[in-house]
Amino acid sequence: MLRQAALVSDVSSISGMWVSRVAAALQKQVSRDFGPLWEVQATVDAFESLEDVPLGYWPIIVVEDVQNAAGVHLDHNGQPFALVEAGDSWSLTASHECLEMLADPLGNRLIAGQSPDEHQGRVEFLVEVCDPPEDPRFAYTVNSILVSDFYTPNYFDPVAASCTRYDFTGAITEPRQVLAGGYLSWHEPISNHWFQEIYFGSSPTFRDLGVLERDSRSLREVVDSMTPQTKRLAHLPPAAPTLTAAIQRMDEAEQALRARAASWREQIEELKQGSEPIDFATIMES
Repeated sequence: MLRQAALVSDVSSISGMWVSRVAAALQKQVSRDFGPLWEVQATVDAFESLEDVPLGYWPIIVVEDVQNAAGVHLDHNGQPFALVEAGDSWSLTASHECLEMLADPLGNRLIAGQSPDEHQGRVEFLVEVCDPPEDPRFAYTVNSILVSDFYTPNYFDPVAASCTRYDFTGAITEPRQVLAGGYLSWHEPISNHWFQEIYFGSSPTFRDLGVLERDSRSLREVVDSMTPQTKRLAHLPPAAPTLTAAIQRMDEAEQALRARAASWREQIEELKQGSEPIDFATIMES
């Protein structure tokens, strides 16, 4: 089934040009990188406003301030939509939310496996494909746009194997590994508690979230509300190496784009000036 996502900005500070560029990068990431690994077919299209989004599309909406509402939600009709906070690196967050929405639209997908906590046994992991490698240092660029790394279906393999890809960039080297700046969430069925391995300090630690109070929300929505660190992705400091490198690539790309556009315009003018009107009457007589 083809899934259709819509990228739209609801803030004046982000122009339609940037929405289109980011949407094109996300489309390439989904088609080239993410889709073949997760067996997902999807389109990502840019729209000028929320009123322009066609029925059946799942919107990714850039807003001014999301507080604790960032992430993927379900609307009143049970369809997914995502909120992304505007910032210098908002494309990284948009990629993060887009991929997680496509991998698990309803936010309740669980995969069984061995707990990272040696005191636990088999648990149920919440599928959030960008959380363990979400830190900006593991991001990469598509069309010079900063996008998120993501883990592959092999991330939940029972044991490590050589020549196995656990995330797209290759930063994760074994199943269920959490990289610095990331986290992993799971349900432990005996206690009915939810747990996380979080790596927001000098070393990874376990956190007991207790029994989740869902209130009709998806599991992902509840867990994300209890893990606000993801909000930082849209606000990388100007000197952040990943953002600086992306800006440099964009500047280099801009020069190439302008040169190519000038070449196209020159060729168009040559074609217009060099062509003569076609005499269809003469052609028919012959």
